[in-house]
Amino acid sequence: MDRRTLLASGLALPFLRPAAARAQSRSHALSLLGDPALPPGFTHFPWVNPDAPKGGEIALTALGSFDSFNGYVLRGTPAVGLTNLYDTLLKNSSDEASTEYCHLAAAIEQPADRMGVTFELHADARFHDGRPVTADDVVWTFNTLRQQGRPFYRAYWADVTEVVAEAPKRVAFRFKSNENRELALILGQMPVLPKHWWEGRDFARPLLEAPLGSGPYQLERFESGRSLTYRRVPDYWAAALPTARGTANFDVMRYEYFRDATVALEAFKAGQIDFRTENIAKEWATAYDFPAVQRGLVKRDEIRHEIPTGMQAFAVNLRRPLFQDARVRRALIEVFDFEWMNANLFYGSYARTTSYFSNSELASSGLPEGRELEILQAYKGRVPDRLFTEPYALPVTDGSGNNREGLRRALGLLREAGWVVKDRKLVNAQGQPFAFEILLNGPSFERVALPYVQTLQRLGMEPRVRTIDPAQYQVRIDAFDYDMTVEGQGQSLSPGNEQRDFWTSAKAQENGSQNVAGIANPVVDELVELVIAAPDRAELVARTRALDRVLLWGDYMIPQWHSRTFRVAYWDKFGRPPRNPKYALALDSWWVERTREGSVEQGKREAKPQ
Repeated sequence: MDRRTLLASGLALPFLRPAAARAQSRSHALSLLGDPALPPGFTHFPWVNPDAPKGGEIALTALGSFDSFNGYVLRGTPAVGLTNLYDTLLKNSSDEASTEYCHLAAAIEQPADRMGVTFELHADARFHDGRPVTADDVVWTFNTLRQQGRPFYRAYWADVTEVVAEAPKRVAFRFKSNENRELALILGQMPVLPKHWWEGRDFARPLLEAPLGSGPYQLERFESGRSLTYRRVPDYWAAALPTARGTANFDVMRYEYFRDATVALEAFKAGQIDFRTENIAKEWATAYDFPAVQRGLVKRDEIRHEIPTGMQAFAVNLRRPLFQDARVRRALIEVFDFEWMNANLFYGSYARTTSYFSNSELASSGLPEGRELEILQAYKGRVPDRLFTEPYALPVTDGSGNNREGLRRALGLLREAGWVVKDRKLVNAQGQPFAFEILLNGPSFERVALPYVQTLQRLGMEPRVRTIDPAQYQVRIDAFDYDMTVEGQGQSLSPGNEQRDFWTSAKAQENGSQNVAGIANPVVDELVELVIAAPDRAELVARTRALDRVLLWGDYMIPQWHSRTFRVAYWDKFGRPPRNPKYALALDSWWVERTREGSVEQGKREAKPQ
């Protein structure tokens, strides 16, 4: 029976929605937190210099090595800078939380029931070979990444039921439900790859030829595993768009690879590198008093930001039997002396991280109350009773390094869990020692891990530190082949689909997922789904705080610290806009000042060892 016959017979069509539901709203932007700050027809992002000069070169560092230009699959170690090659449907605003503006897409349409999103592609959008970017490219990219890409794509896009090319420049996504409020924004972040270029190539394999893209840069040359040079596309199709004006100002972006951070710093001092961010507090305090700084050729700056700092921690691997008892995990927390480390290793420059959503309103604190309490009460008996009567707290020491109280509490917890000290070694009932490895991806963190190891040894444990290069490290992390490691789980102001990949049971056993700790807790799974389905901002905050509190009470990680500034050092040949956006460093809005470039380059030549 065809469609007209069904209508004539009076039978209902289940796939026909009411006209009100089918009505499309058309927009230049998407935002989860209200109306976008910038109106239709805006000319450029407010933090850029729209007339920034183009030209010059910037040399940057990367650590480790690379063997692939396909960063979308598990196999291979991808090169840095690949995002410069590809445009996305929408472009994130670094000055607004959870807001994206049209880029590859010229317009966004959504039905009133929010059961999908349609992107109308820009008429001028094209790849570097001149071929147009089409809806077929979007469909192919989505399906390929979901089927063959890294596991988080399947988690991110789990609620998409169908993607359809409705016209050469029009692509529609259908959703399972309208509860996943951020799904349209997540799809807007998708890079669009050229279907025609990938035909005949195996997408699942590492790639070592320059890929075709549509973005502001092309990969000009590379030395395998050692260096990369990206060159600005002179006829970049989007150069005049408001989302691109004032950005991608360098003619050349060159990345030099180094095996460790110490060598990279020396290369910067010698003028081989133009710009670096400094993540090691000791180096920031002591390593930047060299001649080029004294002569004013190198500048240092701390740029404030408002980025949620998430969780950085020593993460235990719950897939290992050694760490499956929560009392053991809490014992590891009790003897981590942040106050001593901050005073003696970090020059007092860090704040303790006490939430998985630190530096944001999403962080839980005190006792649960209001809507958060209502949510958590549904899980009574499935979460620790103390969650309702005690604020979650990390131990605080006097910073002297003599943490006797922490050691005493830790030994008590370990005894409860069946561990005893015999002949100065911590063993279980079978006489097996408490031995494990802390896996690191570079030597810079050894100065943190080794004092912690010494403290753990006082408990009779046998921890050891193993440092490997970043490429090997990524392979082992993807395969969950570690006992303990350092994990940095960043967050945004609007958590959603990515939380599945971070915390859920399904992802705990899926190689390559971001559930590094191996958390498999049904309550966490349910709370993640509640976060994703939050209908408004107030409910999102309450649900995220509930999730945060349950994660904290699981003692899955040994929280470390965070900073609220970007620490940057650079050779003084750059211009930059008068202000920085709230949520990014925005180096792509800097430019080379030709009037200063000559004297700086002369200074570099003088800085090189003779």
